[in-house]
Parts: sequence; structure tokens; C-alpha cells
Amino acid sequence: MNAKKANHNIRHLRVHSVLYGNDPERIEQTVAHLNRAADLAISGGAAASVSLTYGDSSPSPVLSSDFLDRVRANSPALRSVDYVHFDGNLGSAKGHNTLIDDAESKAREGVELDAILIMNPDVMLAPDTLIELLRPTSNPRVGMVEARQLPIEHPKEYDRSSGETSWATTACALIPIKVLRELNGFDNESFFLYCDDVDFSWRARLAGYQVIYQPSAVVFHDKRLSKNGQWAPTASEQYYSAEAALIMAHKYSRPDIAEKLFKSFSESDTPHLKRAAAEYAERKASNRLPTPIDPEGRVAEFLGDHYTKHRYAL
Repeated sequence: MNAKKANHNIRHLRVHSVLYGNDPERIEQTVAHLNRAADLAISGGAAASVSLTYGDSSPSPVLSSDFLDRVRANSPALRSVDYVHFDGNLGSAKGHNTLIDDAESKAREGVELDAILIMNPDVMLAPDTLIELLRPTSNPRVGMVEARQLPIEHPKEYDRSSGETSWATTACALIPIKVLRELNGFDNESFFLYCDDVDFSWRARLAGYQVIYQPSAVVFHDKRLSKNGQWAPTASEQYYSAEAALIMAHKYSRPDIAEKLFKSFSESDTPHLKRAAAEYAERKASNRLPTPIDPEGRVAEFLGDHYTKHRYAL
């Protein structure tokens, strides 16, 4: 398939990463991989330009001006490498919304933009990853394209012929700017660190878009593993995951699940679960929970601790 013909809907791509205490040396490795992927995508006609922007939620900036100068000099395939320190921990959803707002401001100033690639700062792209992520966007119904993560591949089920899946993780996912505009970005009022991507995916599907898993778009995602070979989440990740689970059940019109989770978390001896239950109760009392949507369950899936069917066990 001719790359230029297949990817004509996306010409100008901007890559976003939100930082929090990340290692600059690892970031430099990530940019080197991105630069190579951008070089191949541009020379192959899959994109006209690729730019990169970091938003930093760390207590103090993790990237120096010398570091940025060196990265820019070593990344000739990237149209620009920008960096902003948020001066506060905005979390995932608000961090990306802030960067999207910045991108929109630049677009109004004449900087062309067709899509955003959101990826974790510890993700390293294979040389052809951008080409493969862009390929499905020849279909205007595609609202989100997710890469395949290694060494731990996400086990979500997907259609082998179309690539359609229930939701896409923003560890590495491409979103056309028109979809971000239509959906008003991520729901940062409800989600801080987890499930903002699940929620965005489900809202995209409710709006008539397809969410695509593209296994040919491969990235290395540097996750820490436990002794038994499974992902080892931090205490904060466990808390925000629990908090998000309660909010997702409420937002997607499953009060039965929300009540069950709330009771379980409230009675738990695990501190992060009790804290999540208390936060949910406070939001409910102060009327800060989102308005429930999808009452018919058109897109929402709650299968145990998962938000879709998995194709193999974790």
C-alpha cells in the first residue's frame, strides 16, 4: 500500500508527552527513536511534518535549556521541540488538555496541525511506527489509533480484520485534531491519572468514530515488572486507578457497580482503597461527579476489573 495515498488525512503531526520526575537520559533516547520514525514517515510521504512538545508537571523542571538545545540539534527530522513547565502537577488529562490548548493557539497563528500523538515519555518507537499509526487515518471514521506495546502487550480484545477495539490507551495513541475538538479533549474534571483514555475512547465511539488497535505499530514501553513478571504499579497509581473505577461506573450509568465498589473500598483495610472511597463520597456530596451518559450501554463495558474483554489472562 502506498504510504502517501493511505495517510493523506494526516499531514502535520504533533507529539505530546507529560513528564513527572523523568530521567532526561531516557527522554533523550525516546526523542532519538521519535526522530528516526519521523524521518521515515516524512521521506515516505506519510506525513509532511512532525513536532514534539513536552509538558512538565514535576515540582521543578527536569529538562534544562542545554538539554533542549542538544536534543534539537540531534533531531533534524522534527520541525520543533518545545517544552513547558506547568508549575504544578496537572495529571494526565489536564496536562494533555493544556498541551492541546497550546497546539490550538499555534494553529490559530498559522502552524498547521492535523493530529496529536500522545505517548508516555518512556515509550520508544520502532522506525516505522508513525507510518503504521497513520495508515488507518485514511478512513475519516477513525477517531483514535493505538500502538502495540512491548514487552508487555495490552491484552484488550480487538477485531483481527478491522482493528476495532473498545478503547485505546494513551501510552501511545494518535488522535485526529478534529476529534479532539469535537469531544473537547479529555475529561480532566473527572480523571487525574487513570481512565481518561478509556473515557475519551468511549465518547469517541458514542460520537460515531472507530477506535483502532494497530499491532503493526510497535513501541517499547519501559514498565517495571514484579518478580512474577507482572506490572508493578506504584501506590499513587493504585489509588488513582481505584478512584477512576468509581467515577467510570458512575459516569457510564452503572450505579450498581459504583455502589458495589464503594462498599468494598470503604470496608477495605487497604489505605488507597479507603481513600478512593472517601474521595468519591466527597465528590458526590459536593455534586462534583460527572453527569451519567450511555444509559443503554452502547459502548461501556465493565468486565470484572477490566473495561473490555481480554484475549488472554494477565
